[in-house]
Amino acid sequence: MKKYDVIVIGSGMAGMTIANKCAGKGLKTAVTDSRPYGGTCALRGCDPKKILVGATEIIDRAHKMKNIGIIGDIGIDWKALMAYKNEFVARMPKGVEKGYEKSGVDMYHGSASFQSENTIKVGDKLLEAEKIVISTGARPVTLSIPGGDLPINSSGFLDLAELPKHITFIGGGYIAMEFAHLAARAGSKVSVFHRGKLPLENFEEDIVKHLVKATEELGVDLHLEFDVMAIEKTANGYVVSAQSNGREKKINTDLVVNAAGRVPELDGLQLEKAKINYSKKGIEVNEFLQSVSNPRIYAAGDSAASDGLNLTPVAVMEGHAVAANIIKGNSKQPDYAEMPSAVFTLPTLAAVGMTEKQAKASGIEYKVKSASASGWYNAKRINESTYAYKVISDKEGNILGSHIIGPHAEEMINLFAMAIKAKLKVADIRNMVYSYPSMGSDIGSMV
Repeated sequence: MKKYDVIVIGSGMAGMTIANKCAGKGLKTAVTDSRPYGGTCALRGCDPKKILVGATEIIDRAHKMKNIGIIGDIGIDWKALMAYKNEFVARMPKGVEKGYEKSGVDMYHGSASFQSENTIKVGDKLLEAEKIVISTGARPVTLSIPGGDLPINSSGFLDLAELPKHITFIGGGYIAMEFAHLAARAGSKVSVFHRGKLPLENFEEDIVKHLVKATEELGVDLHLEFDVMAIEKTANGYVVSAQSNGREKKINTDLVVNAAGRVPELDGLQLEKAKINYSKKGIEVNEFLQSVSNPRIYAAGDSAASDGLNLTPVAVMEGHAVAANIIKGNSKQPDYAEMPSAVFTLPTLAAVGMTEKQAKASGIEYKVKSASASGWYNAKRINESTYAYKVISDKEGNILGSHIIGPHAEEMINLFAMAIKAKLKVADIRNMVYSYPSMGSDIGSMV
């Protein structure tokens, strides 16, 4: 048995942060992962996705400016684009391993399973540690319907060698919406089935309605309030059967993608052997991200049942907190005051803080400023028809939440996140001098 001060299970952004920081402070540290090092964001999520989205941004801009300054048609060479993406992704694991080598972290490759409260097994190796961190991330949900094993997941979509003529997505979260926009602009016919009244149910409803309109105008068949009942493989592809209020719909498609959500990836860890309490939200932790049932265990990122959103920057922030608590003792709590998020559809939808529904439920006295900004200069200059905002503040002028859809919303939301973090008031934001013309200069008018 090899003994360590710290063992980290999972080499995504949270695990990487913890392992390198602990080793940097002289703790004997090990990391293990059943997949290549780097985690979901770098290898199977945010980063490769944004490379593909970057190509569709060019298509979108050219389409909107066609015949008003731009002439000719452009398209996407999917194989060339995927080759560029694959080259980028392939470099990541080796880079991560070099980082671990430099920090002095011992590396293991394999699935981990607990054998006791402070020991794990990786392959035929038994490892013991004073502290063990679970940062295994999340995996796609399993579809418990006939043919539920037939769809590919988001990782499979990001590795498609060729783009099918017709793709059907199951789900209405950010993965389904982003990939639907990407595939449609790359040339596929796209259908989406979602059981809710609106997609992106955790986002501000008024802003999501703008995205629904833009998605339908793109030509995506958006089937809302439909439950997918079965998927059948045929000689030519698949048949997807769905129901809505007694109505049945069947469509033929070349490919089905499971984008129905993600759950903490805790399978196979044998948490019971280590007396680790967990739920469908993840490892049950206290305010220091320490297991409530086994003080030797910490969790961070998507595998922790914390108050953090399942976002890479939040996982990194939790990683820093866990590392500090292991090194110095429990002293650092993660700060969830501002957690900006973006849905990389086109137009982009972005949010930080409370929705109006949440503000109302909290009992806070609040006010809302909301409008379409499609008539503003920044929309007109690029012929963008979808641009809207909703800003929620309290009676003292503190920003409670901001929600934007439109060009560069993912950058603008960072300014609102900074305002929340710095406790800037509405008057402060309104009276600032901004560079102009820029998208950021619009936020003064939004408050």
